[in-house]
Amino acid sequence: MTPQQPLLKLIDDITGDFKNILLVWQLGAIVASIVLGWTLATMLRTRFGRNESQGNMARFGVESFGRVMGPLAIMCLLWLSRLVLRQYMPHTNLINVAMPIFGALAAIRFTFYVLRRVFARHREISPGMISFEKLFQLLVWAAYVLYITGMWDEVFYFLDHTVLPLGKYKVSIADILQAAISVVVLLMLALWAGTALEEWLMKMQGMHTNLRVVVSRTARAVLILVAVLLSLSLVGIDLTVLSVFGGALGVGLGLGLQKIASNYVSGFVILLDRSLTIGDMITVDKYSGRVTQINTRYTVLQGLDGMESIVPNEMLVSGAVQNSSLSNSMVNISTKVSVAYETDVDMVLKLLEDAARTVPRVLQDKGPSATLVGFGVDGLDLQLSFWINDPEKGRGGVTSDVNRAIWRALKDNHVLVPFPAREMRVPGQPPEHDTQG
Repeated sequence: MTPQQPLLKLIDDITGDFKNILLVWQLGAIVASIVLGWTLATMLRTRFGRNESQGNMARFGVESFGRVMGPLAIMCLLWLSRLVLRQYMPHTNLINVAMPIFGALAAIRFTFYVLRRVFARHREISPGMISFEKLFQLLVWAAYVLYITGMWDEVFYFLDHTVLPLGKYKVSIADILQAAISVVVLLMLALWAGTALEEWLMKMQGMHTNLRVVVSRTARAVLILVAVLLSLSLVGIDLTVLSVFGGALGVGLGLGLQKIASNYVSGFVILLDRSLTIGDMITVDKYSGRVTQINTRYTVLQGLDGMESIVPNEMLVSGAVQNSSLSNSMVNISTKVSVAYETDVDMVLKLLEDAARTVPRVLQDKGPSATLVGFGVDGLDLQLSFWINDPEKGRGGVTSDVNRAIWRALKDNHVLVPFPAREMRVPGQPPEHDTQG
């Protein structure tokens, strides 16, 4: 049978259905399946979208397949319609053509959803991913065309009987493609399941943040390991070859991967001992900022200027770390000011404390404390210390607010802030009073 014959036969069958009054039932089944499928998918997304705060697994699962439920429901309804109509008519060629269309659409949408959920959750979609999605969409529709025209059997026969020599073995192109597809599909499903589990765990308020991260990272690693083992079994590779890979990995760790392995181990140590938590304000070496991510290899610190620093986990374990919110989030901040010598010191000290209390971020229960710290060249040196409990918002803003409140209080009470007094002399010239004499 030539490649054109299956297509001509399909066209003849559909044309024959047009001459039969039973074609109306097929058209009605297709229209009803489309309407009911999209309506059912919309109702499920709307219903579970309203219950987003509940965080239950049922809502989570339906939300995950939200983009696929429409075409998938239509395909299932078309399959049921074909089962029913075959009891009353000899063939359902129009439904046979419609089913693969929605099946291909469901496969495309599910693949796009998985890719974007795994690789582009918090970032913009890269041009490379867009190109891959277009290529995958083209391949799916090409496979649909081959299937609907009846040429799929000929193509598969060619791939299955084209053998490539791989060492002392001979493997067909069909086996290689099936193995690659099974490995990729299982790995993508494992990554998607790990991402979905991580998002679900992060919504559990009753569990410590570090414990949630540890469970999600461990679960993702286990899922990937199971996917790799299962895909190797499906391909037909003996799992005993992993012992060779394990030996090679041990040699690699011994030769040049110690730092990478150390960072991964340090990441789990940090998460398990809870020395750092997402949201803490820390300083390590020359880096400081708020902890936004704790990954298995590195930790991300976001500075107050928006700059993000990627710090290897080994630095956080082996070096000294200043944590502003480990067991107590209260931080003491101080600022200095000078006043003239003729100023009433007791009055100014109380004035400084009252000015600091007017700033909202300054703690009232641990009130500000003003002290006389020294006798300067130009005036009395005073220091004002105060406490805050939100160091993640930074220190510069609250210090500026306190200084502004101090300046307003000094001006309102006519307290003199002395200017530095300096005498300038030109080398080689006598003092001014000598020249006037």
